[in-house]
Amino acid sequence: MKRALVTGGSGAIGGAVCRALAQGGCHVVVHAHTGLAQAEERAASLRAEGCSAEALAFDVTDREATIAALEELLKAGPIQILVNNAGLHDDALLAGMRWEQWSRVLDVALNGFFNVTQTLLLPMLATRWGRIVTVSSASAQAGNRGQTNYAAAKAGLHGASKSLALEVASRGVTVNVVAPGIIESGMSESAFSPERIGQLVPMKRAGTPEEVAHLVEFLVSERAAYISGQVISINGAML
Repeated sequence: MKRALVTGGSGAIGGAVCRALAQGGCHVVVHAHTGLAQAEERAASLRAEGCSAEALAFDVTDREATIAALEELLKAGPIQILVNNAGLHDDALLAGMRWEQWSRVLDVALNGFFNVTQTLLLPMLATRWGRIVTVSSASAQAGNRGQTNYAAAKAGLHGASKSLALEVASRGVTVNVVAPGIIESGMSESAFSPERIGQLVPMKRAGTPEEVAHLVEFLVSERAAYISGQVISINGAML
């Protein structure tokens, strides 16, 4: 049984990814930062369905805490599937954006990617099989008013993932990015009215977390063994 870690697994997209991977036969580690109770509830729900899952909490921006948590996790064996889904947004026009807004969003996305991925990488490479999928955003590709910090952070993940894909390709490890557009969640419901979604999305609807999870599930499967270094949009034809 392959072991998978989904950072930000207590959220809408992360939770759907956890469920898809667990139902596909993986042992899934549901990660959270402050929402450990929610992650534990999600893991318990998966176990109740006959799946294999556990919950784990740490701050991806705290390098020492991340390493300590992951080294403990690795005692049970390598993580061969990593979904970097942890992220946050703190929107403001650049002219009025506080330094803390800029630095925190980049810290979670970019330093979080580094802290988690680097710690898990050598044990993964030793198995000569691995899948790394990072969740980005359409904002990284097209920009979005009020999200210079978020767009910059997510775009940075594109470059990091393409470079890492080159470094690990010969060891049976693929590295890809999934870039969702407007996806159903509490956040999107407050930010986009149905009318606005109809204007922005040619398909005239928001995507679902499950649709994103299906794409991630494909990318971590054997069927996607020759796909690496790619940024794949899932956005209802927005771009």
